[in-house]
Amino acid sequence: MPAHGRTRPLRADARRNRDQVLDAALRAFSAGGPGVPLEAVARDAGVGIATLYRHFPTREALVEAVYRAELGRLCDAAPALLGRLPPAAAVRAWMDAFLDYTTAKRGMADALRAVIASGSDPFAHTRERMVAAVTSLLAAGAAAGTVRADVDPVDVLTGLAGVTLAAGEPAQRAQAGRLLDLFMDGLRPRTAPPPAAAR
Repeated sequence: MPAHGRTRPLRADARRNRDQVLDAALRAFSAGGPGVPLEAVARDAGVGIATLYRHFPTREALVEAVYRAELGRLCDAAPALLGRLPPAAAVRAWMDAFLDYTTAKRGMADALRAVIASGSDPFAHTRERMVAAVTSLLAAGAAAGTVRADVDPVDVLTGLAGVTLAAGEPAQRAQAGRLLDLFMDGLRPRTAPPPAAAR
């Protein structure tokens, strides 16, 4: 073990192999459930089974790592989007990323249930990380005057969850996009109503 108990950073090639395994596992678990042979995952990732086990000693460890990687991508998308888009556009783009995340999680539902049954908790800190991401997006929008300043980030996440429940299947993506557009309209600052027409 490295001095002072610190974990040694992965070399670039090891990091690349690990990421390839995670991407392949996401596809495999989403399509085939938790019983997909890990040899097939390794083959799809272009690595040997020994490399897979070096990074993920158990199937449960792999499933949990896939889930956490997807959560990380979603939360890390917030500052990245704010760095290249106006705040309101970044909020709307993050909504699409949330939909991608929930689609992946839905596909992995059986695999995640197996992890939970093993005693692990892949959802620990999920809410806190997503609330922090949404808070940063809303704050930027409010500062720019393009998003209401009175929006609760938890309400935004609840609304997004409702959209995914109503139209979360891949075939419903166009409808989900329309629902997200309507949701986004509700986040924009209120404008004064037009004056009543003279009678």
